[in-house]
Amino acid sequence: MSARDLHGPGAPWGAATPGSKSNTDFKVVGRALRKLDGLSKATGAALYADDLQLPGMLHAKTLRSPHPHARVLRVDASRALALPGVLAVITGASMPIKYGVIPWTPDENALAVDKVRFIGDPVAAVAALDEDTANAALKLIEVEYQVLHAYLDPFEALVRHDPPIHEDRKEGNISKNVRLEFGAVDEALAGADVVVEDDYEFHGTTHAAIEPHCALASCSADGVLTLWSSTQITHYVHRALAKVLELPPHKIRVVQLNLGGAFGGKSDPFSLEFCVAKLALVTGRPVKMLWTREEVFYAHRGRHPMHLHYKSGATRDGKLTGVDAKILIDGGSYSSFGLVTTYYSGQLLTGPYHFPTYRFDSSRVFTNKPPCGPKRGHGSVQPRFAFEVQLDQLAERLALDPIEIRRRNFQGDFTRTVNGQRVTSNGFLQCLDAVERASGWKQRRGKLGRGRGLGVAGSMYISGTNYPVYPNEMPQAGIQLKLDRSGLVTVFTGGNDIGQGSNSMVAYVVAEELGLKLEQIRVVAADTDLCPVDLGAYSSRVTFMVGNAAIDACRKLRAQLVAAVAQKWACDERRVRLIDGLAIDIEDAARSMTSVEVFQLAESKFDTLGATGSYNTPKLGGDYRGGTIGASPAYSFTAHVVECEVDVETGRVSVVRAWIAHDCGRALNPMIVAGQMEGSAYMGLAEALLEHHQLNRFGLHSGPSLLDYRLPTSVDTPELHALIVESIDPEGPYGAKEAGEGPLHPSIPALSNAIHDALGIRLKHLPFTPGKVLAALRQEQALRPARPHAALDEGSR
Repeated sequence: MSARDLHGPGAPWGAATPGSKSNTDFKVVGRALRKLDGLSKATGAALYADDLQLPGMLHAKTLRSPHPHARVLRVDASRALALPGVLAVITGASMPIKYGVIPWTPDENALAVDKVRFIGDPVAAVAALDEDTANAALKLIEVEYQVLHAYLDPFEALVRHDPPIHEDRKEGNISKNVRLEFGAVDEALAGADVVVEDDYEFHGTTHAAIEPHCALASCSADGVLTLWSSTQITHYVHRALAKVLELPPHKIRVVQLNLGGAFGGKSDPFSLEFCVAKLALVTGRPVKMLWTREEVFYAHRGRHPMHLHYKSGATRDGKLTGVDAKILIDGGSYSSFGLVTTYYSGQLLTGPYHFPTYRFDSSRVFTNKPPCGPKRGHGSVQPRFAFEVQLDQLAERLALDPIEIRRRNFQGDFTRTVNGQRVTSNGFLQCLDAVERASGWKQRRGKLGRGRGLGVAGSMYISGTNYPVYPNEMPQAGIQLKLDRSGLVTVFTGGNDIGQGSNSMVAYVVAEELGLKLEQIRVVAADTDLCPVDLGAYSSRVTFMVGNAAIDACRKLRAQLVAAVAQKWACDERRVRLIDGLAIDIEDAARSMTSVEVFQLAESKFDTLGATGSYNTPKLGGDYRGGTIGASPAYSFTAHVVECEVDVETGRVSVVRAWIAHDCGRALNPMIVAGQMEGSAYMGLAEALLEHHQLNRFGLHSGPSLLDYRLPTSVDTPELHALIVESIDPEGPYGAKEAGEGPLHPSIPALSNAIHDALGIRLKHLPFTPGKVLAALRQEQALRPARPHAALDEGSR
């Protein structure tokens, strides 16, 4: 394994595991290469959904509920339809079939049928000649509501169910409850030498992608409906459209163009996609809808607020004996990915540390708020925050170095977690070593003076999930290759590039496998008419699954290319190597052939050249209900050290620098991996200090704009050090694992732990505002005479 600081002196990407290639054996993989779409985005040539304009195109707008919870008694659109320039108005009656990204929890309508469940819930949609006319028409639609009691507190929703938010649920306002126990937890805690029990709170945050949601639909003369959408799940949108619109799936095409960020916020089917499709069918004209930033905040699907109670025990030497968690999750008004979220809140905590016993009891409740969903690090960022802070509390009680307690509980590699998850490669100890060394931890922690401190935290995350959103035995990722006699390879992938570079990754793999230059490869992606099915960009699955599918397809083609050349040269196939756009004889330097010649030779021998490849996970997970949720073919591992400065006069917390060590298996492109690592840490620290998706007491968003929703600018961003650790996973493409979500998790608890090192106060309720810091300092000062040597835990009982 190896670690390298991209901001430090250069070093080779060496030390691969025995039997695998080192990075010096690759021509493309392991190099810092440009992204395929970099130039087009930098020059403004890249097309996004709102850039599309079609002849005769109409513009659509949505009427939204002003109430958090109400029955819809009547919708009268007659005045709106009479307005010149309005061509159609649709309501919930136009699309009464419910949908949901998880097939077991279809509880959404494209437009409200009988009830609205949050302020901003869509009620009607208008198609007009221009946006101004559409907006004017919205004001003419009359809606009669019967206002109902609104649930804005998850604790109330947990115990009160009349009136229910969803009438057809036996559990009332409880969206999902999962209670799983592994081992005798109570006995393990009773026998522990030290036990820490505490409460933690994670607030709601949103994705804040640069590009708002946009969709454009058009129906062709032969009845094919095409939807261009800013989605990260073209396949699931395709399925949902067919269901709701009651159309044969082969009559629908979904295309994703360039995407201006997503972070999980575009991984549900959304109302606007159904509305433009329906309006296009009704009017016979193309229809586009672009949401305002305010509407994006209402649609939400952001990070779930969670109230977390943890109790952990350890022996005198710092070994964990048991962990017990009780979690209340505020899910908002609809299910979205909530079933999975509830499982993830417990299932994904069982690494990188060994838990001898473990129990979690997670309940997700509906409230009359914008629906929550998956945000970068779906479902596991919140529990990771709570547990990593509690692990530091245990270390403090035992007088152990926080890094040392993490080392002592390391679970190892090629093992199984207490809840039955298979762990393959595991570079967590190397991650700890890297951040300890780079931050000067041993020399600096506790010695920086009052107001400045260092904190550490660790984590693990999935590289794709074993569990497809809908059960089936088909591949989770597919690739199709077409070789042209010009020397060009066209790659067709259903994978969704949301800015993370997955299209570029596919090109790197094809270039490596077929010995081509990147300029010889075109990638066609995320078009349901042209590309094999891929399940989408979520759960950090694309590199692992699509990368393996690409290798599978390439090796079938490479066998044909090599066979044709070997026959031509009358030599053993093992002597033929494809490299840099050439075929060469490794035993005869004078003999070579261009890729154009190779392709034409192989086409003459084998007919038109093409191949398909696929990937599906092996059977994974524990043998119990829910045991496959959270199971992954590989896990990434991360450790952070954060250095912070706290102004004791104002309570303002500033992050000075952060060291991010991430085990991504092999870094297929270290520059992109480092960007993902730094972006993840940036996002986590922003959530800790600034962001808050907050509603007032009436259920109205406090500030649904990027003026009011605070995000760090470049001036606010600390110095970030990406330390890549390569554990070379046996099942990943060339040993690669994920790097897009895992590196976020430790940043927030590491900052909390750094604040404790700086001031002796422990912040456990997010976000870490100046007010909370000052309140904790006042409380510490008030108790200091009674507890002169004890650090105070903010909010402890």
